[in-house]
Amino acid sequence: MQTREFQKSELSQGDASKTSSPVGVLILGRKRPGFDQDWNRTICGRTVATIEQMGFRCIGADRPVVDDATLAVALKEIGSRACDVLVMLQPSMGNGQLSLTLAQQWPGPIVLWATPERPGDGKVSSCSLVGQHLWASNLRQARHPFELVYGDPDSDSVRGDLARAIRLARTTSKLQQAKIGMIGGHAPGYMDFAADPFLLRQSIGIQLHALSLLQFVDRARAIEEQRLNGDVREVKKMGLPLLDIEEPDLAIQSRSYLAMRDLMQEESLQALSIQCWPELPEVLQWPYLAISRLTTEGRAVSMEGDVDGAIAEWMGISLDLGPGFLTDWLEHDDSSIFLWHPGMAPLSMCYAAGETNGPVLARHFNITRPLVVDAPLQTDQAATVMRLWHCDGQYFMTAVEGQAVRPRRKLTGNTVLFETEKNVPEYFDTLIHGGMPHHVLLFYGHCGDTFRRLARMLRIAWVA
Repeated sequence: MQTREFQKSELSQGDASKTSSPVGVLILGRKRPGFDQDWNRTICGRTVATIEQMGFRCIGADRPVVDDATLAVALKEIGSRACDVLVMLQPSMGNGQLSLTLAQQWPGPIVLWATPERPGDGKVSSCSLVGQHLWASNLRQARHPFELVYGDPDSDSVRGDLARAIRLARTTSKLQQAKIGMIGGHAPGYMDFAADPFLLRQSIGIQLHALSLLQFVDRARAIEEQRLNGDVREVKKMGLPLLDIEEPDLAIQSRSYLAMRDLMQEESLQALSIQCWPELPEVLQWPYLAISRLTTEGRAVSMEGDVDGAIAEWMGISLDLGPGFLTDWLEHDDSSIFLWHPGMAPLSMCYAAGETNGPVLARHFNITRPLVVDAPLQTDQAATVMRLWHCDGQYFMTAVEGQAVRPRRKLTGNTVLFETEKNVPEYFDTLIHGGMPHHVLLFYGHCGDTFRRLARMLRIAWVA
């Protein structure tokens, strides 16, 4: 089976291994002698080397921090180099009071890395985990977000934990400057998607930017013919079969694609939600191939005015998990959920064009106008279903892990059957009584714990 790779771009801000990405690194030293300083130097050198081998530039790691003055100097350098993540090393137990000083001066999450003791018998060499435990307790009681990583820098699992912690911290920090556009509002009757701009800002940090649906249509219609023809050629190169679709339909779809892409760039949007009906199918088209292309390229775009859904897509992209498939929860039994939507899944989650079950460009199943992407999703792999939403003046998040398997029946649009060990009817009952909207997201891979940690870092209530 040939599969597609998620296309990471400069918009995919979650690539923690991005070459030469600057990361602030503080090394907590000691004013008084103590512990095994030879081991301190050894483990410190190995941890810094590991961070650099992972593709980061360590800023601030050239001298230890021992008091307020040295901390201020290090943070000034880290800030001047545009670091949005801070890793704090404590190769031997240092001054716990500095945890609160750092919390005052660094508003974002802090990644604490505790390293192991020197192997063998004899004296305690470092108390690194004890020191980081102390810092973690102080930060938690100060309500300052953090992640703790523990282990040897040569361990692959520890490197994986560190990469995840950096992605979590970076995602949380970037949300404080992020902006989501909302073209139109929510689809008629879909009040469960209604956005609250001030709750968004207070709870997550993101800014909501309302945009006119009429002006979007005007923008799409004004795309220059030369540019439009060039994009249609790009669509044809994708080799997607047409079913009851004519080539002129591709040009109309390209108008929506280019207009959304331009709008995201011009307004500096990290995510975008569009009210895709009832107006757009009448004056342009169902913009679902456009959405499919944009999400495949690493842009978070949702339909039907689902603002929280688009934010969750961006979170997935930033965490290096992909944009996910935003979908209806169509039906379920005791251990599975049948996921379906009319046809806007990322192409990276579908089978390749030309394969059996490959994507086909077709008409919408209900209001039979162009243009949707009929394609079952790839199966026989680990998957996670998650959702971010707000209710009763606060935000919630949930996730459940399982397997993407072949559906028991075929429907047009995008479909996948999700099997899980969780009691699905009980879980569904918990979610609907918690006010969860009628869309969820499917991501490939088991990433429920990553979303749980993100919710904790953002102080979002977790629904198990």
